[in-house]
Amino acid sequence: MNEKILIVDDEKEIADLVEVYLQNEGYQVCKFYNATDALACVGEEEISLAILDVMLPDMDGFALCRKIREKYLFPIIMLTAKVEDMDKITGLTLGADDYITKPFNPLELIARVKTQLRRYTRYNVPGGPASGQEIDIRGLHISKSSHKCTLNGKELALTPLEFNILWHLCEHQGNVVTSEELFAAVWGEAYLDSNNTVMTHIARIREKMQEPARKPKYIKTVWGVGYTVE
Repeated sequence: MNEKILIVDDEKEIADLVEVYLQNEGYQVCKFYNATDALACVGEEEISLAILDVMLPDMDGFALCRKIREKYLFPIIMLTAKVEDMDKITGLTLGADDYITKPFNPLELIARVKTQLRRYTRYNVPGGPASGQEIDIRGLHISKSSHKCTLNGKELALTPLEFNILWHLCEHQGNVVTSEELFAAVWGEAYLDSNNTVMTHIARIREKMQEPARKPKYIKTVWGVGYTVE
């Protein structure tokens, strides 16, 4: 197993515990207690996934997530003791792929790590599923074989989850895709009524496409139902 996991948490006991569980699963681990050292590592090592604590001594995890997303697309899981919905929305909007609150079951975290790596690997391997499929919609070009998306010739820096959401919507162009269907297709889990994950990821995609919130050209909201690409 060659996957290298980045852990950033200033609580040494938690960081050490997560490290042990990851190493027991065969993962390589890069562990840091602050954001500055972690950023230096990201620039030097080939990281497969990052686990970031929100509360860090030199930079909060949200800011660290944002800096990582400026250049890298590997999955990011946020760790925090806060449970408010706004904190979850903030993390997801900044590009995080998953969110888990403290205290947590280490086995649940490992399961989420495996899920994110499996999803990321599946959609970033040349010749993988649906190889060669491409969609063009009024200047929006999305290729499943290269896992790249361009808008009017400019490449969009989409995370794997954002790409999968946009692909699913484009693949069903002209139809309304419910939030439940979209969540099941992309996350592979049952959708909860209180789950804001789909909404926050759609907002992030629109932001990257520089879509006006009130009158988007591509991803349109069908209130009370879901989303559609016309």
